[in-house]
Formats: sequence, C-alpha cells, structure tokens
Amino acid sequence: MVSASSASRAPDAATTAAEGARPAQPVADLTALTTQDDFLLELGEALGGHAAVRPVDTLDAALEAMAGSKRTQVLVIDARAVADVPATVSAAHRARPQLAVLVFAESALQKQLAALPKTNSFALLSTPIDPVKLRSVLERTIAAAMAAKASAAAAAPALPADQGLGALRLEAAPAEDHSAGGGKSRALLLTGIAAALALAAGGAFWYLQQPHSAPLAHALPAATAPTTARPDNSIVQGKVDELLEKARLAMHERRFTEPSGDNALLYYRSAAAADSANGEAHDGLQRVAGVLAARFEEAVSAARFEEAALTLANFKLAAPGDARTSDFEQRLYSAELARALADGNMERASAILRQAQQSPTIPAELIGRWRTEIARRQEDARVQHLAGLVEDRIHDGRLNDGEDSASSYVEQLQASAAGNPVTERVTHELIGAYLHKAREAALAKNTAEQDRWLGAARAAGMKPAEMLTFQKELSGARQKAVQLESEHMLQLARERVRDGRLTDPAQDSAAYYLTQLQSNDPSNAGLADAGHALASALIDRARAAVLAGKAADADLAQARQWGADASAVLAVQQLQAPKPAAATDPAALAANLKRTRAAPPDYPPNALAQHLTGSVTLQFTVDTHGETRDIHVVEASSPGVFDQAAINAIKHWRYAPLLVDGVPVAVPVTTRVRFELPK
Repeated sequence: MVSASSASRAPDAATTAAEGARPAQPVADLTALTTQDDFLLELGEALGGHAAVRPVDTLDAALEAMAGSKRTQVLVIDARAVADVPATVSAAHRARPQLAVLVFAESALQKQLAALPKTNSFALLSTPIDPVKLRSVLERTIAAAMAAKASAAAAAPALPADQGLGALRLEAAPAEDHSAGGGKSRALLLTGIAAALALAAGGAFWYLQQPHSAPLAHALPAATAPTTARPDNSIVQGKVDELLEKARLAMHERRFTEPSGDNALLYYRSAAAADSANGEAHDGLQRVAGVLAARFEEAVSAARFEEAALTLANFKLAAPGDARTSDFEQRLYSAELARALADGNMERASAILRQAQQSPTIPAELIGRWRTEIARRQEDARVQHLAGLVEDRIHDGRLNDGEDSASSYVEQLQASAAGNPVTERVTHELIGAYLHKAREAALAKNTAEQDRWLGAARAAGMKPAEMLTFQKELSGARQKAVQLESEHMLQLARERVRDGRLTDPAQDSAAYYLTQLQSNDPSNAGLADAGHALASALIDRARAAVLAGKAADADLAQARQWGADASAVLAVQQLQAPKPAAATDPAALAANLKRTRAAPPDYPPNALAQHLTGSVTLQFTVDTHGETRDIHVVEASSPGVFDQAAINAIKHWRYAPLLVDGVPVAVPVTTRVRFELPK
C-alpha cells in the first residue's frame, strides 16, 4: 500500500498542497449487499464503528445508492444473498470499473469462487469475519480503487469536477503562454496529479484510523449522531498569480470546493492569505460563496443534510463574516432536528441539540424551544410505550397481577401524565376490562367476584356515568340470560312430558323444570301452556293408576297445582273405590306413624346470603315399606326458594310401616318444613 507520506517527494508548491490536505470526511462509502441482519452486525463489530454501512437487498439497489456519490465506493457482498456470485461481481465491475468489491463466503463456497480473477480492488474473505484481516484488506482495496480512479481521471482531463477524487485537469495555461511561468504552472499541475495519487492511496488508511461520528447502520443508513462537516481549511503556498491562475481554471471547470487540494476555494483563500489586499481573490471568494449558498439551499430542501453541512462549512471559509451564516446554521439544525423527531429518533435529536448549543449563532431562545419540543416528544414516546403495555396486558388478561400488569402501567401514566389523552384512553380501556369481568361474575351469580372487579374499576377512576352504563348493560344481560334459561327450561319440560317423566326423577322431571321456571321467570308467556300440558299428563296417569287399583292422590294434587280442570280431577276421584273405615281419617293414620330417620334440610345458599326465611307445606305418601314417595309442594311462603331443599330432605325420611288389621298400608302425610336463620 502506498503511504501518504510518499507525496512529500514532490519538490514544488503542489507538494505542499498535498501534504496539507487530508480528507475532510470519509473518503469511501460501504454498501453491503445482504439479507442477513447478523451479517450486518458482525460487519459493524469488525469495523469497530469506523465506517457507516448502507444495507441493500439487490445489486441494482446498490448501484443506485452509489450513483452520484463523489467518494470512493466499496461493495461488500454476502454470498448468501446472491444466487450467482461471479455474475454479480462481473456486473458490478461492468457498471463501475473502479469499484472496490469484497465478497464474504463460507469455506465450502470459497472453493467454488476460487476461480474469480484476483485484482487489487477485489478480495474474497471468509466468514465469520476476521476484524484484523478485514481492515487490512479494506485498506488495500480502497487505496487501489482510489488510485485507479485518480489514474482514470488523469487520462481523461475533460471529465467534470464532480466525478470525485482524482478528477484532476491536465490543461496548462493557454497555448500562447510559453514563458517560464507557464511551463512551471504545467509542472505544478503534473506534480499535483502525482501527489493526488499518493493521497488516494493514503486516504483509505486515514479513513479507517480516524474516529467517525456515524456508527454502523443496522437497518437504516441514517446515523444516530448529527452531521459533522470538516471542510478542507488548508492553505497552499505559491505565487499569487499562479494561485489565481489555478483558481480561474478551477472556476471555469466548476471545481468550486472539490476535489480536495485542487479547487477554486483553496486557491482563492491561499491567494488572499498571501496578499490580503488582492481584489480578485476576494471577488473570487464571493463568487464561490454565492455558488455554495445556492448549493446549501438545494441540499437542505432535498434533506441531504451531510452535504448541506459540508457546503455550509465551506461557505464559512469563503465568506467568514457573511450575515447569512447564522440563518443557514439555524435552518440546517432545524431541518435535521425536524427529521430526527419525525423519525422518532430521540437519541439523534438530543445529539443535534447538544451540537447546536455549541454554536454561537443559535439563539438561546431557539435552543430552549428545541429542548422543550424534544422533552415533549420523549414524554409522548414514553406515554405511548406505557399505553402499548397497558393494551397488551389487557389483551393477555393480566389486569392487576403485580408490577407487570395493566393496572400497574396505568398507575404510572396517571402519576406522570394524568391529563394526557392517551392516559385517559387506556384508563377507560382498563375500566372497561374490569367491568367486563364484573359482568361475567354477576351473570355467574358470584357476588364476591363481582364486588372485587367493581372495586378495581372504582380505584382506577370509574365515573358515575360508567357505573350507570354498566348497570344498564348488566340488567340487559341478565334479562337476556333469564330469557335464554327460560327457553331452555321450557324445552326440557316439554321433552320430559313427552317422555313421561312427569315428577321423577326429582331434579330431572317436567315438574322440576316448570317449578324452576316459575321461580325464575313467573311472567314467562310459555309457562301456562307448559303447566296445562303437565296437568293433563298427570290426570291421565292418575286415571290409569286408579283403574289399576293404585293410589293417585299425589298426581291429582300436582295436577291441581299446575291448573288442571276441577271436573277432570273429580272424575278421576269418583273412579276410586271406597276406603276402609279405618283409613277414612288420614290424619289419624299419619298420627300413628313413627319416623325412624329424619334428615334436616340444607339451607339454600342464595337464601342464606340474602337472609331469607320461610316454610314449605308438602304432601307425600309413606308406602308399605316405610319409604316416602309422591312428594310435592302444597304451599310455600316463598315459592321456589325453599321447595327443592324441603323435597330433598323428605326423600331421606324413613318410617316404621303402619299396619291396619295386620296389613301394611300406605299413609298420606302433610307436613310443614321451616327454614330459619341459624342463631
């Protein structure tokens, strides 16, 4: 690799220019053709933050990104991202002959790529990346590419100045000038070319060794630090006339500030430094300043902030006391700050603010407004982050389970941003989630859970209007639930009547479901029809029982309860044979019964919770075995509340069989079961 110090062998003024000129910004751009984030991270770590990397997915995107750049380009290819590496490399070199290319491939693929032609501007490296080898190869390829670029520029003097490094002109003074001075000027130009070639080679080493403000870009090419422009503020030594001649030539070729070491700004400044009273030098600087002012306007408008910053730095060199400098700086910082805020990059916005604070041209009032805006955006970002956590936890059902819950994050928002609309929105969402839980508990008749969730909603700031809405919705939900349950009970009752399961089993019969319906929804329109159907079926069963010589009193009593016609009941009773004289007094028979086992009724939980008391009058038959059957309710102080509990208790009662004339007989019994709160 050619050392930058080799330029010191040039004996004239151009040598001095080369020695004093160092790139004011990185002389090479790295574009990585890859689809793997891990490769970008590995590449960034290997470079140690000394270069910014632009990630792309295709070669066309890479070439488009390189177009128009004045710096040397390095294309880094991740072999996993392309189907045909040799074809991609060839296409890249056809499009940009001086392009430096680095290909990274695994060991197995390297053997297949060994046939690729080895050049100074191409290298094949292995993965994982070796940082030491990468830097060494990168220095060599950048230097080779820059030297090739400079040589190509020297061989084609008609190229415009914006082609980048090495676009030096071979034109000397006009043809009629054959004086010693003219020959010396041509010699200076040729010597400058040699110095530029040496600088191109040394520039890569300088680029990798110097610290840079822009770190590796992972997913986006934009750096997180503000633009830092470092113009070429060097001065070259020489005769004023020669410097002005070079300046005029540079102006003619529109080399206003580039390439470094051979531009109009450098020569006019050098001439003014050598002769402070030289009018042409000062006039030339004003013309350069005018060009730079226009370029600055264009770059800021197009959001090319790095270019705008460098242009502004050069403008300051061309017109140190120009009144526009303050306005330019304010506009540049404002534009960069606005872009950072729009991108949500608070770190970059803060870095721009810190840099702006160091500028004497930015008013303290403007700094204060920017600081306030950044603080506001940071607070908004924090609020949005917490709001997102609240919504995620609500979605996951983690409403108030410790520090990582919706309620915990809402409390943080209420403590720091109580009046923020976002805080109000997510608080309302959390309260809605609490009320949803309370509604579910209420429909499940879980009073304790309902109260717990309502308490959480109140603690979160539930408003009276929200509570009123909840109560209306709960009432509607309950009505709907009752309606659905009533329809279900009716359907079950009809099915049991059809199947002949009129009174048994006790908790799965037509009588049971109609009793539940009568208790839960006494105004149900279908209750009467279903009751008449059950009464009719009971009359039919009682008639059949009488004809078979069996008792039918229980069925007739149930039929009367469900609205049977009195004449139908009487007709069945008339079919019954006269009872023995001893059995004509059921009360006397019942008084002679001896109960051998009695189970106390269970107090219904709902009645106990509501502190309800009451009694149920029931009729049943003690059969010849002393067991109870045909149990039915005759009267209840609170219909439907204690009925089933009383029936369940009597089912377990047992009696000694009653003998009449030595024969066991069935005895009808009427009893009352009382339910009183425990003391």
